[in-house]
Amino acid sequence: MDHNTSGQGKSATVPAEIDRWNWGAFLLNWIWGIGNNTFIALLMFVPFANIIVLFLLGAKGSTWAWRNKRWDSIEHFQRVQRQWAKWGLIVLVGGAVAMAGLMFTIVSTLKTSEPYKMAVNRLQGNPQVLVLVGSPMVTGAPSGNFEVSGPNGRASLAFSVEGPKGKGQAYVEASKDLGKWQIDRMAFEDEVTGQRVDLSAEMGRGI
Repeated sequence: MDHNTSGQGKSATVPAEIDRWNWGAFLLNWIWGIGNNTFIALLMFVPFANIIVLFLLGAKGSTWAWRNKRWDSIEHFQRVQRQWAKWGLIVLVGGAVAMAGLMFTIVSTLKTSEPYKMAVNRLQGNPQVLVLVGSPMVTGAPSGNFEVSGPNGRASLAFSVEGPKGKGQAYVEASKDLGKWQIDRMAFEDEVTGQRVDLSAEMGRGI
């Protein structure tokens, strides 16, 4: 305790035991900064500079926290910083799980949507696509835009198509009017040859 110089600013001697990477500062940055009187962390809100500040917080965070705030002991400092690191990890994992759940929900919604199912049926029933891809045909997760407002809506989707003979990409534009979906434009593009099959009508034609 006699050598505890924490909270004395730049004149404080930083113990070697704590002069190391700070995961709490890196993961929780500006929140950690407020909690540890290290307000340089608020530069995280400055575009471009925030990337540099993020890594500076990880590398220098322990030093800054020791100098900017009074601690009972080295052990007290280490215990508190471990808690910050733990909560940073919880936030990181929780955010990743939430993002994965959101992506899964979006993809599931698109895969079960009427425009997607109509497009898959049209692909499977088209002789030209079957010649290029073969059967059985496997379709991938769609990406694009999907909007519904009451009885009306619009969809613009793209998804992969693969079979024993080849693979390619399907493109679909569909609209919903008075509760009924219809495909406005649709095409399949072969990955190898670049040949396109127009599927806007029930029977496609090469383009």
